[in-house]
Amino acid sequence: MNQPDRLDLPTELQRLRTLQARDPWPDWSTRARRLRALDAVVRSHRDEMAAAIHADFGSRPREETDMLEVFPSLSAIRHALRHGKRWMKPKRGLASLAFLPASTELRPQPLGVVGIIVPWNYPLFLSVGPLVDALVAGNRVMVKMSEYTPRFSQLFAELVARHFQPDEVVVVTGDASVGQAFAGLPFDHLLFTGSTEVGYHVMRSASANLTPVTLELGGKSPALIGPDARFDHAVERIVFGKLVNAGQTCIAPDYVLLPRADVARFASAAREIAARLYPDFANNMQYASIATDRHYRRLVELRDGAVRDGARSEPLDDAPDRAEQRLLTPVLLTDVREDMPVMQQEIFGPLLPLVPYDTLDQAIDYIASHPRPLALYLFEQDQTRIDHVLARTHAGGVSLNDTLYHIAQHRLPFGGVGPSGIGGYHGEAGFRTFSHMKPVFRQARFNAAGLLNPPYGKLFKQLLEILLRRG
Repeated sequence: MNQPDRLDLPTELQRLRTLQARDPWPDWSTRARRLRALDAVVRSHRDEMAAAIHADFGSRPREETDMLEVFPSLSAIRHALRHGKRWMKPKRGLASLAFLPASTELRPQPLGVVGIIVPWNYPLFLSVGPLVDALVAGNRVMVKMSEYTPRFSQLFAELVARHFQPDEVVVVTGDASVGQAFAGLPFDHLLFTGSTEVGYHVMRSASANLTPVTLELGGKSPALIGPDARFDHAVERIVFGKLVNAGQTCIAPDYVLLPRADVARFASAAREIAARLYPDFANNMQYASIATDRHYRRLVELRDGAVRDGARSEPLDDAPDRAEQRLLTPVLLTDVREDMPVMQQEIFGPLLPLVPYDTLDQAIDYIASHPRPLALYLFEQDQTRIDHVLARTHAGGVSLNDTLYHIAQHRLPFGGVGPSGIGGYHGEAGFRTFSHMKPVFRQARFNAAGLLNPPYGKLFKQLLEILLRRG
């Protein structure tokens, strides 16, 4: 059998497309069987996958892998199994008043063969999540794994080959050149999760084939502490959201907007909370490593460069960095300036700038003047203020009085807006992303459509005037 990174990608795509054409509209039993096969991949090999992710990162707490990858993966499968049969049903209704007694329906039709490009930060969940949606929608799928998680990528390819029929899901490994070739294939839909920078290249490659894309990117997701927030709660949830997976999360809080008088209070509370969440930090095995040497060096330069340019670094623990293990002590950055790289780039690590404001409208204007983020975290109790912020800001998704958890809601689509992404998925929204909602107009046997045929006489003009008046 070919190695996953040595496949002839165009030939493999054509093979799946040919097989899909033989069964273009799989019934529910076929889709459910595929979902259960994916469930077996995750549930039966949980230990192996956690060990592979741990080895790829250098250190990744098993607890975080279970909480942030295994649980949402299994939950997504369970949700699809519970609701997918209903999602498949055509949505029927009456035609517009002027066309009665005709009827309409929307038929969810599988797109065909879907491509999924997986990032390195959550290699299990960001493989399984979109795969669930593509399979429940009745598609065949090709998945390109990240070269930065080689152990997990190879294991996932082997497990999928073991649990699925070879004409259902194909997992591809390999380096960036393989990824580039993958993005240029004429899929029926392509989903990419990763950086905005790479997203440009993926979209450019897909455009050569007019391939529809869903781009899940990132950006600088703000946490905004309002005047009437439960302050200590806000600090705890922001620190949690920033430090799980050592901040290597596309929706991690990237910076904090807070009242100017509360900066020192935030720093003090954050240090206490970090000590409570990660006691004996220097020896704590529940704090993740930075995944690659390149990313570790980048984060160190963002931090040290900000300090050289006048920012203040306030570590949340006294433990030193451990470069050989890629363990980076979490740090608050105060007195940051807009022109610093740490305020220009998505951080994607355990560095947290604090940006003070004098009025809530000033904070809102700051968010609105920057590229639209993937997430917004608002901590506030006053509903009028909450509505004010939501009305004047854009973000792919919002969590009120918490961080991260909006991504785990199957009834909410997950996706970006503008620079942070295109389209969304999860749950029924994902089913629709990977389906063509085919519109069907069904004319009744006895109807008045012929009255609008030429030649256009007096009766036609009278009927047209009636239609125009009614809109």
